[in-house]
Amino acid sequence: MTRIFNSAMKRLYTFTTILVWWSVCCNAYAVASSDMLLHIVEQCTHTSRAGYCEKCLAPQASAMCSQKTSCRATSEIWHETPEYVAMRDIKMCGCPSDFVHGLVLPKARVTGVEDANRPDGIWQFSWDIAKEKIPRNDIALAVNPRTRRSQNQLHVHLVKLKEGAASRFSPTVTAHTQNLNNVWTLAANVAKTNDMADYGVLVVADKSSGYLVVVSRESPEALFTHAYCTP
Repeated sequence: MTRIFNSAMKRLYTFTTILVWWSVCCNAYAVASSDMLLHIVEQCTHTSRAGYCEKCLAPQASAMCSQKTSCRATSEIWHETPEYVAMRDIKMCGCPSDFVHGLVLPKARVTGVEDANRPDGIWQFSWDIAKEKIPRNDIALAVNPRTRRSQNQLHVHLVKLKEGAASRFSPTVTAHTQNLNNVWTLAANVAKTNDMADYGVLVVADKSSGYLVVVSRESPEALFTHAYCTP
């Protein structure tokens, strides 16, 4: 039942997102819905760029692009470095002020967990952004499996851990680390041991010290985090 519900929510969210992006773009600059996050990274971060309002389908509110001012029609960049962009997820729109759902993306083109070029440093960067918005023991960083995502640009979800979620972590798919740069390697080793060809990754704080890396065949975002709010 949970899997059916999560699948239905994903289809609904993807369909809604397509409608939103289609409503704010013109045909000359339309992009595939699965490339929307990549488009934001490449076209929407620098508001001073020539033709910004025409080329960016989800402009930042500060750019004051005509008819693109609502939460769902804009992007909100939290932080940017030469390697990464941290931004608000559209799931925050219409939610209470204490609900947090952010995304961190590499600026380079990286498809997802299966990509050999996935950057090791994305986890530390994501954690540093998350701890500015979420108490340490509530932080959950999640990357979904290839078959459980709607976007083909790697993105780490910055969300809150569900109450009691840690009690459902199986020791056989959980690793401990003091160094977030080891997350991809640890996750790949756990997946190989458990014969997982496709998998998602969850990173949370270990209450003693360091971090826990949890590997899942299903979406860790859906299983273990508060991915959606109740408006």
